Amino acid sequence: MRRGWKMALSGGLRCCRRVLSWVPVLVIVLVVLWSYYAYVFELCLVTVLSPAEKVIYLILYHAIFVFFAWTYWKSIFTLPQQPNQKFHLSYTDKERYENEERPEVQKQMLIDMAKKLPVYTRTGSGASTSADHSSSPGGMTQTFIPEESSPYVVLPKLAVRFCDRCHLIKPDRCHHCSVCAMCVLKMDHHCPWVNNCIGFSNYKFFLQFLAYSVLYCLYIATTVFSYFIKYWRGELPSVRSKFHVLFLLFVACMFFVSLVILFGYHCWLVSRNKTTLEAFCTPVFTSGPEKNGFNLGFIKNIQQVFGDNKKFWLIPIGSSPGDGHSFPMRSMNESQNPLLANEERWEDNEDDNRDYPEVSSSLAVETET
Repeated sequence: MRRGWKMALSGGLRCCRRVLSWVPVLVIVLVVLWSYYAYVFELCLVTVLSPAEKVIYLILYHAIFVFFAWTYWKSIFTLPQQPNQKFHLSYTDKERYENEERPEVQKQMLIDMAKKLPVYTRTGSGASTSADHSSSPGGMTQTFIPEESSPYVVLPKLAVRFCDRCHLIKPDRCHHCSVCAMCVLKMDHHCPWVNNCIGFSNYKFFLQFLAYSVLYCLYIATTVFSYFIKYWRGELPSVRSKFHVLFLLFVACMFFVSLVILFGYHCWLVSRNKTTLEAFCTPVFTSGPEKNGFNLGFIKNIQQVFGDNKKFWLIPIGSSPGDGHSFPMRSMNESQNPLLANEERWEDNEDDNRDYPEVSSSLAVETET
């Protein structure tokens, strides 16, 4: 009986949580609908007297408004993409993993499974869990090897990124969203203003939404400003439209400032080919942490989000390359560059000519790849 009540209460709380999660979206929709009424009816049809000015204002406004609403819709209703089936543990592997009590054996099982997948990032915690926890300032457990040149050498102990909630090996740049309760490919963040998780499938739409939001606010502010001054000086009669025009300028400027900061930050992320999560937590590769591991250069970084065809860059149509499970990495691009390859070969030759003390195999670090 008590268990039934608990399940009913839990289900009710989840239902309330789903309903409340739409409140920020509802607020944005109401503000946008009011701005449409205030601009089209109170400004253009009532306040503006010149017919030519009315037509120009309305045409440009609706052109921006259509793209603004379109990208907002796409950001909300484009579902986050999840890893495909090959990254999930099979029923047999899942049973073996859960029945195994030794952590080291569990890690080795995941390592063997990951060898068959295009996975190059690791967790630096030394443990395969649903989140990357840090047990040292660098976010990695540390192993020490005695060496002749120094008392200790600190090397990372890496592990396969595994989600124990979804029971899958995480692809590169994939993270588990606690709000959506699923793993999301190339997850950037969960945005309450669109009530959706921003990731590989809709990051382009989210960026376009920010861009058109900035343009929408800027256009309203610049076209309303002259009439704001006229109302302020008393050159226009104090009617009902005065409140809408004055408040419209205030709201447009307020949203413009906050949106341009957010849009500028995401432009910086795109130029570095980073997600918000990667900006705060450096991705760890098999060779160790590398904050610029996915940085391919400015143009290629933009193409990783918007695609190669520039005519689709401004239109909210899916054009991001790849399937979201694997991404080109800087290390691979450098290895394909002949000049860089020659430089590495020269460095290897120089290293071969040096004499290093041999390290006993019993002191070798366990590297999980």
